[in-house]
Amino acid sequence: MLFCHGITANSAVFPPLMAGFSDRFTTIAIDQRGHGLSDKPDTGYDASDYADDIAALIKTLGMGRAILVGHSLGARNSATVAVKFPDLVRSVIAIDFTPYIENEVFDALEARVNAGSRPFQDILAVEEYLSNRYPNIPADAIKVRAESGYQQTDDGLRPLASPSAMAQTAIGLRADLVPVYTEVRRPVLIVRGEVSKLVSEAALAKTSRLRPDLPVVVVPGADHYVNEVSPEITLRAITNFIDA
Repeated sequence: MLFCHGITANSAVFPPLMAGFSDRFTTIAIDQRGHGLSDKPDTGYDASDYADDIAALIKTLGMGRAILVGHSLGARNSATVAVKFPDLVRSVIAIDFTPYIENEVFDALEARVNAGSRPFQDILAVEEYLSNRYPNIPADAIKVRAESGYQQTDDGLRPLASPSAMAQTAIGLRADLVPVYTEVRRPVLIVRGEVSKLVSEAALAKTSRLRPDLPVVVVPGADHYVNEVSPEITLRAITNFIDA
């Protein structure tokens, strides 16, 4: 079971969710390219590039088909793997990323991503910034993001995620995802936060009209960061999907 994070995040956001499956599966959270401790090439941040990385990891592990759990960017990438490399994928849990996301939503996302590429005086300053950026994420999860996602530089703490990679990734997220959702034949669970500012009700409704066969779970009160805001509900939704 592979866990793939969202843009600017890293593998550290997933342990609370992974713990619920560790008795049944080998659970692995990855730092995707450009993020965390993984390589940060100058180019190569389209969906296909990310998907190739995930496929290569599944092949290298040699443990058979994987259940892919992806949040946001990770959801887009996981669905892409399922289309491009169907023999490597058992199923996909796509958390809060669908086709039909509006351009103004991507505009706001790019602005947030670019604003985070700056130095911070200390870890407390990072935590304050993250708390303001993610007001619904619990304090303990904010602390995890702060401690895992930044490194000391000459002018203070800066994000581990490459600014150039994040800018390219944010642009790449705008690519039309309809072909992927049209073509995917592996089981896919769509999870949306009820008050998500990324996946609107309209985007979800259009996606369900495109693929009425794909199950949908809307997590009450959760925003875009569903698995951090509501890990227990997310765990139950995934478990029910896997066991169905």
